[in-house]
Order: sequence, then structure tokens, then C-alpha cells
Amino acid sequence: MTAIDWLALLHPVLVILFVYPVVGATIRLGILVREKRLGITRQSDLVPVEHAAHGAWVTGGVVVAVLIALLYSLLAHGLSSGSLLSGGLLRLLPLGLVAIGTVVALLALLRVRRAALRASFALLCWAGLLGLGSQPEIWRVTDNPLTGGFWSSHYWSGVLLSGLLLFTTAARPEITRMPRLRRLHLLLNLLVMVLLAVQAITGSRDLLEMPLSWQTPAILSCDPLARSCPSPPPPGLPAL
Repeated sequence: MTAIDWLALLHPVLVILFVYPVVGATIRLGILVREKRLGITRQSDLVPVEHAAHGAWVTGGVVVAVLIALLYSLLAHGLSSGSLLSGGLLRLLPLGLVAIGTVVALLALLRVRRAALRASFALLCWAGLLGLGSQPEIWRVTDNPLTGGFWSSHYWSGVLLSGLLLFTTAARPEITRMPRLRRLHLLLNLLVMVLLAVQAITGSRDLLEMPLSWQTPAILSCDPLARSCPSPPPPGLPAL
């Protein structure tokens, strides 16, 4: 495996080792918070604080994982085809600034207190992910939501998941105070769990379809519709 192949594994490794375990802990803490609010069980006053902190960690982990995945796609496909370097600094510099701005917006979201600032930084962070993901090197299956490929796209389900988590993090104080938002928060979290399952399925599928970097030229010569590849030459004869 080359360095670019190891970079391809960094995204799923981060999700498996960090994001999904923290998601499980966040769900458990959320159940305890609800039981405490309804008077079903007695819980420590730290439980809601821990639930919110774990939720912020999930949001941060997912955004970082998406950025790593986008970086891999840009490098792996952009450098091999030459498209990433074709625009020179006029293209590389804006992409770098967007990536840095996305990270800065995420860090600011986790620190600011005013509602307007929280909403602004959440939107900026999500817009940064969408901007990087709109590059031609990023495999999105399709951009048409009226087709089945859109809903089976690992990219689009990941972007929607990121947006929901950013909204939840930005609205955390209001969710604590307003029962209507708490109910919306619960419904959105059900959708988040569905998207996490979709991410696990489509991510595993895409890893199976992804060849190692040195295997890519041979794979590209295959016909995906006919599910066939050129036959290798007989031993002792040069390849055509």
C-alpha cells in the first residue's frame, strides 16, 4: 500500500474507532436525560452536560472525517488525472482556504454563545463541506435527488448527516429550554441514526469498489456494465 492508500483508510478508521462509539454513548446519555426530565429515574446533574459534550464530539468527528474523505478524493483523483493541478494556484489556493475556513468555523461553533453566531458558523461550516464536495474530483454518484442513485450516495448521505449534526450543536441551548425544539431534536436524531446506518452500508460498499492505487489502471480498463475485464495475455507474450 502507498501513502495515498493509507490516507483512504484514515476516514473509515476515524469513524469506526471514534465516531460510532461516541454516538452510542451519546444515545445512552440522551435516554438518561429524558428519564431524568420525566422523573422516571434520578440522574446526576452532570448527565445533560455530558450528553451535550458527547454530541459536540460526534459533530466534530463527523466533520473532520468528511474533510479527510474529501482531501483523499481530491488528491487521489485530482493528481492522477492532473485536474487538480491544471488550474494552478488559482484553484489550489481557494480550496485550501475553504478547508481552513471550514475547520475554523467548526471550532468557533463549539466556543461561541450568541445564537446568531452559532447559526452563522454552523452554516459556514456546512457551506465549506458543500463547496469542497462540489469539485469534479469528488464521486457523488449523481446530483439529481429524483434518482435512486442520489439516495444511495455515500457523499450525499454524509453531507445531510453533517448538516443535521451541525444544526443540533448550534441549537443546543434552545433545545434545552424549549420543549418543541426538544421534540424536533428527538425526531432529527432518529433520522441521524438512519443516516449513520446508511453511511455504514454505503461506506462498506464503496471500500469494496475502491482499488489500490497501483491497481487503478487495470480496473479502469474493465467494463462495469458488462462486468468483464480484458483477458491477460498468454505467458511469454507481451501485453498489448
